[in-house]
Amino acid sequence: MGSDRRDELRAVVADAPFYRWFGLQIDEVGDGSVTLALDLEDHHLNLQGLAHGGVIATLADAAMGFSLRSAIEPGRRHVSAEIGVHYLRPVTRGRVRATGRAVRIGREIAYAEADVLDGNDRLLARADGTYSVTRAKN
Repeated sequence: MGSDRRDELRAVVADAPFYRWFGLQIDEVGDGSVTLALDLEDHHLNLQGLAHGGVIATLADAAMGFSLRSAIEPGRRHVSAEIGVHYLRPVTRGRVRATGRAVRIGREIAYAEADVLDGNDRLLARADGTYSVTRAKN
């Protein structure tokens, strides 16, 4: 993947108020693969002091979406149509990261997968998603 695409993805994260508030960071970008990171803070935790399931799902969805964006042709966009997340172990603090992989990108539908790991490389969750692919709106 060219540095232009990496810079584009980093700019998207930097320019998006939600991603800034969320604390999302781009670690690695490849062609069809993106690794995102998040340092868990108090606002990411549920009442039990664990990372909220929605935080893990958001991280996985973003990783899958960015993996598609890294491989999709210019002038196209994607939106989540369905995601599934399998929670495998809890996490309370520290850095978590999600690696999304674009499995297939068709004319109208795309499919991606993601693994979410903690700082000790333990698998926290595995996700998959289906995305609608359309022309970008001008």
